[in-house]
Amino acid sequence: MPYYVRLGEVPHKRHTQFRKPDGSLYAEEVFGTEGFSGVSAILYHLYPPTRIARILDPIPWQPEVIPTDLRPRHLRTWNAPEGGDFLSSRVPLLVNADVVISVARPTERETGFFYKNAEGDELIFVHQGEGVLETIFGDVPFGAGDYLIIPRGTIHRYRLTGTPVRLFIAEMRGAIEIPRKYRNAYGQMEEHAPYCERDMRPPTELHTYDEAGEFEVRVKKQGFLYRFIYPHHPFDVVGWDGYNYPWAISIHDFEPITGRIHQPPPVHQMFAGPNLVVCSFVPRLFDYHPLAIPAPYNHSNIDSDEVLYYVDGNFMSRRGIEIGSITLHPGGIPHGPHPGTVEASIGAKETRELAVMIDTFRPLALTRQALALEDEQYAYSWLEKPVNA
Repeated sequence: MPYYVRLGEVPHKRHTQFRKPDGSLYAEEVFGTEGFSGVSAILYHLYPPTRIARILDPIPWQPEVIPTDLRPRHLRTWNAPEGGDFLSSRVPLLVNADVVISVARPTERETGFFYKNAEGDELIFVHQGEGVLETIFGDVPFGAGDYLIIPRGTIHRYRLTGTPVRLFIAEMRGAIEIPRKYRNAYGQMEEHAPYCERDMRPPTELHTYDEAGEFEVRVKKQGFLYRFIYPHHPFDVVGWDGYNYPWAISIHDFEPITGRIHQPPPVHQMFAGPNLVVCSFVPRLFDYHPLAIPAPYNHSNIDSDEVLYYVDGNFMSRRGIEIGSITLHPGGIPHGPHPGTVEASIGAKETRELAVMIDTFRPLALTRQALALEDEQYAYSWLEKPVNA
């Protein structure tokens, strides 16, 4: 929940008569979560959003997970398959009951269909590329370094204007929220928060389409893409207001929290999700205690799996990591810096690294696509002289 936004025309009071120029009523829709107790928005349509012209056969949409053992993983995603639209290009890599983590390299600039995830919010990190997230709430322009937060149930599509495009995607089965520790009792961002409302970018322009025809909306739910044909353009909203809408924020607007000695990962937290957290590692000054060790200490993720997506810079605590790499350190075994990197970090004043981390509190499974991208020697890379498996 960012903050209250109003765009377009809405009546003075909710749930009251709001008429078109011809005297007929606009169709009101409460777009709410958690029954009627969570965040919501109210939209006003030219036509009732309930009108369905046809229903097509669903498309199976379930990642294929495989049995795996408990080992550190390194996935080289820079050369992941390229092509397709914003949806078909997704390559699912890591899955549990709360999230599907994917990468995508779409090449199609536009699509002939619309999409909504009816199971959970979507978090899209734009590694490369630019474009416009077109939604029923209006347009959200985006570029490299942006996070796009798309609430569940939002009808949307992408218009890509810059290539190449590279995306890191987390499809939740629940809500993405601003961490409670950053908000006061009224929902306002507190002074110690690493970002604030000024950094958040809600839809900027509302386009109202009064078009008849056949418009396909694909709805993700329960392992399928369900396909509905509507007799009018789904972006027929003349106005809306509320707290539930898509928005963007740049990783470059995250202000790092530093200290005299090494700070733990929670200081990098940017979002909270269902049984997971999302962190942003950004360029920052290193610790300033005279005996500080900038490299992270060895630690055991007893209760969580750690996923790191490497965006840019020099990842000083890891060997063999590339831009676009994903590492998975499963809960139950310790991990930490590679040999030699601890000593080498002493005296360093700053880091220019950029990365996105997702810690999940339920174990992640690999997909078959992930195995095709794996660096099989990564699990042995903490030996001074790595050996073959």
